[in-house]
Amino acid sequence: MEAFAYVAAFLLAGILFLAIILTLAKWIRPNRPNVEKLSTYESGEAPVGNANIRFNPRFYLIALMFVLFEIELIFLFPWASVFHHSDLEKSSSSWSTYALVEMFIFVGILALGLALAWVKGYVDWEKNVPPEIPNDSPIPDHAYHKIREKYRTQKN
Repeated sequence: MEAFAYVAAFLLAGILFLAIILTLAKWIRPNRPNVEKLSTYESGEAPVGNANIRFNPRFYLIALMFVLFEIELIFLFPWASVFHHSDLEKSSSSWSTYALVEMFIFVGILALGLALAWVKGYVDWEKNVPPEIPNDSPIPDHAYHKIREKYRTQKN
């Protein structure tokens, strides 16, 4: 029970410290909002258009696959550092064979994952063009074209 009291006291002290620091920072810091500070920041460029647009999910898939493969690549470094460790080789004569086979299995699973992503088209950057759907509307196409041009010129 005494061990739980130490943990509870430590958590309470941490929460109290955080609350005091954040409150003190709010009182001390200057607060002078203006239009420039409240605008969105786009790498030093002036924002163009609405930021609440729908992004292509391929950006997220490519980024997620990159992160997954980078993290899995990090697992290769500890393996490489102990692969020919003399103490481990002395403890078992089949250590290097076991470690090598284990890493080939690991890299094989990674290769299968990449092949699956490739087959499913997740690594293809080109956007598939959907087939053109015939327009069954009684409104002629040139009327739609006029409306598009009107709003396109208003935007610029």
